[in-house]
Amino acid sequence: MHTIKLFVTICLALMILNGNAHAQEMSWKASGKGGAVAAGGEKSVEAGISILEQGGNAADAAVATLIALSITDYGSFCIGAEASFIIYDAKKGEVKTLSGLGSAPLDPKAIEWYYQNGIPDEGGEMKAAPVPGAMSLFFKTLQVYGTMSFETVVAPSLALLDAGGRDWYPNLAVTLRKLVETEQKTRGSREEKLQAARDRFYKGDIADALEAFYIENEGFLRKPDLAAYQTLIEDPVSVDYKGYTVCKCGTWTQGPYLCQTLRLIEGFDLKKMGYLSDDYIHVITEALKLSLADRDMYYGDPLFAKVPMDALLSNRYTELRRPLIDMTKASPDVRPGDPIAMKALKAGGVYTPGEKGTTTCVVTDRWGTMIAATPSGNQGYTVCESLGIAFGNRLRCLNTTPDHPNRIEPGKRPRITLTPTIVLKEGKGIMAISVAGGDVQDQTTLNCLLNVIEFGMLPETAVTAPRFNTGHHQGSFKSNADRGETYVSLSGLTLNDTISEEVRNQLAARGHTIDIKKGAIANPVMIYLDPVSKIIYAAGDPKARRHAAALEP
Repeated sequence: MHTIKLFVTICLALMILNGNAHAQEMSWKASGKGGAVAAGGEKSVEAGISILEQGGNAADAAVATLIALSITDYGSFCIGAEASFIIYDAKKGEVKTLSGLGSAPLDPKAIEWYYQNGIPDEGGEMKAAPVPGAMSLFFKTLQVYGTMSFETVVAPSLALLDAGGRDWYPNLAVTLRKLVETEQKTRGSREEKLQAARDRFYKGDIADALEAFYIENEGFLRKPDLAAYQTLIEDPVSVDYKGYTVCKCGTWTQGPYLCQTLRLIEGFDLKKMGYLSDDYIHVITEALKLSLADRDMYYGDPLFAKVPMDALLSNRYTELRRPLIDMTKASPDVRPGDPIAMKALKAGGVYTPGEKGTTTCVVTDRWGTMIAATPSGNQGYTVCESLGIAFGNRLRCLNTTPDHPNRIEPGKRPRITLTPTIVLKEGKGIMAISVAGGDVQDQTTLNCLLNVIEFGMLPETAVTAPRFNTGHHQGSFKSNADRGETYVSLSGLTLNDTISEEVRNQLAARGHTIDIKKGAIANPVMIYLDPVSKIIYAAGDPKARRHAAALEP
């Protein structure tokens, strides 16, 4: 039996290394009816496609892609970091989110240290590292939604590691093979085998090695933090927009502000304004400013913070906020509303203050299950050399501001920027979008989403069309107690250089401070399933070095 498994692994390794793991030539766009993957590194897309070719479903392929991304896109994602994950389960006809995001230390003394000293926000400081959440996400996804073993889905990544590259490759390969070994030796169901492998990481000898590393590097995490960690499966936040249902992860991400923005702009005729006209860009930008102000004021881990999400998305609140958009001028102010008292502006909340690390993955299979995931490592990393595992510093997305919903607390998840999207049409998955780009992620998602919904573009056009974004928000990677200092660029508006000079001048005349960007604004990938032809279209912006591949049935 072990000989057969070894033979299969070697064959798969040769397929991955030779780039022959799918029927289509690798590109930034693809189409087919048998499933598709769009992600960052080329070899990570091949990993996912190889799993689909073996009969795996979208969950199996997504895990294979994500593990491979920790190798191909190292610097943007690592095994010891985090990923947000949203899935449309075609069999159940439902959307769920999975939180592959680690939490703050459980020790109250550690939290008090942060209050006294701040959360480190530069470099590979282990005090800023949350519990590693990605690995638990991999196993939970396979247990609940997958069909394959960890051994099978990790094989493409082991092939990449065995081919050599960085000095930590051999040690990470050993760590991953320990998990495979535990899975193989455990008796019971597939789910029980997966659980045993997961527990070796979070409760066994690997956890022992991690704790020793935390202590050596003056971090606060300990083995009880690892043992207590669980991947949460939660309901999405969603809104209906012109016949489409847009689904986002909860307020442990920034995702719901995209839903708020859609509610605001549905009161305007975007088509009549004209694609990328000055009116079009202005109204979307001003709506984003209002939604981002609410994000910065109210969002946090919903297990700890009472986020008034229903009120923020309500008709009444939306109708109070929409008139704040002045079509003649850009607002220079920060203007959060008051969804509790149902007022357009929060009393004392309006003011004018003095401000690499993510990759992408979308997958669908021939059965219609659709997944969007946004994995990240948020450099700089601290590397546990003995295990080949690197850690990011996502705790710096929390803050130390008293009474703020995103203030650090024991076991609390930071409110992160990672924000994948699933879109339904008549209750079925039709679109998956993932974007790398920090605070710009959902602004880029909105650009791409409207390209499809309002103007009928397919992914290859939607992800390459000119984009724009505003810097009118708090930076999500600063933990200062004085949050007013973390604003990026009030009235700042970045436009791709292919947007006409006439439009730029019109926007400047309204008060926008214009910045021109030649390259890609953020890094989108997306999948669209044509509900009539059943053709799957996948694409990633080639300027952002994204890749895509698809299969025929």
